[in-house]
Amino acid sequence: MSDEEQLRYAYGTGRRKTAVARVRIYPGQGTALINDREPLRHFGRRELEEAAMRPLQLTGLRDRCHVTVKVEGGGVAGQAGAVAHGLARALCVMDAALRPQLKAAGLMTRDPRMKERKKPGLKRARKAPQYTKR
Repeated sequence: MSDEEQLRYAYGTGRRKTAVARVRIYPGQGTALINDREPLRHFGRRELEEAAMRPLQLTGLRDRCHVTVKVEGGGVAGQAGAVAHGLARALCVMDAALRPQLKAAGLMTRDPRMKERKKPGLKRARKAPQYTKR
């Protein structure tokens, strides 16, 4: 990429569980790099790659955008959700007319579900120790 092309990009931050994805979309030939690797190689499963790239597939821009992503924290499923959220946000920065389509698909909403904290006296968040009568 030339210096002039590197200056023109749309940026979006996506979050899911404890994963955070920083997404940049450049006009380009349809390549995607997640942490400097191919999406399938990063996620390891086709379903997660498809979930992460869903905003591009939905808007039909998969072949017209070059995407670079830096994602950290969480597991691979959380990272895939964070990438999808960041991509949707970046696409809205690039073209505001795409927002209703992405919002209808539920890609603009940050998934608020987080791991529940462990409570004192319990084994996990809600699992109590086995009751013993004697």
